[in-house]
Amino acid sequence: MIISVKEVKKFIYCVLIPLLIGYLSSLISKMICWGDMITYYHELIKPGFAPPGILFPIVWTIIYILMGTSSYIIMSHKKDEMKVKDAMFYYWLQLALNFIWSILFFGFQLRLTALVDIALLIIFVVIMIYNFYKIRPLAAYINIPYIMWLIYAFILNYFIWFINR
Repeated sequence: MIISVKEVKKFIYCVLIPLLIGYLSSLISKMICWGDMITYYHELIKPGFAPPGILFPIVWTIIYILMGTSSYIIMSHKKDEMKVKDAMFYYWLQLALNFIWSILFFGFQLRLTALVDIALLIIFVVIMIYNFYKIRPLAAYINIPYIMWLIYAFILNYFIWFINR
């Protein structure tokens, strides 16, 4: 099977978009809080199940790559454009909520507002996964680590908010 240069470029764009959005969110958060997010995270009182701060950029990089890959699979689907548009609407919506979370939690240190954001994010990711599944099940399965990480992050966010309020 020969893959065209156009398809390779499309795949690279699909993967780069969530990576760049995640990086931009982190950059804006750092600018707002005038400091290092790892230091802020380190100084919070956290539950015993909280991972070290260095783990977050590693996990999010993997998740963003998976997310971009799944979006490429969906956007490459040639049948039923309305289903693709609907699924991609939820993809972009969840990506926007994902972008906002770091800014709320780290930048403005609004842990409760970030908790609400991540709850909405989980809802829209579930909807996105459902819509991806209807088009190409593989694109949905690729997002399972994402939803699992979000549920873990929601629980962690809740306990950090509760302990540090």
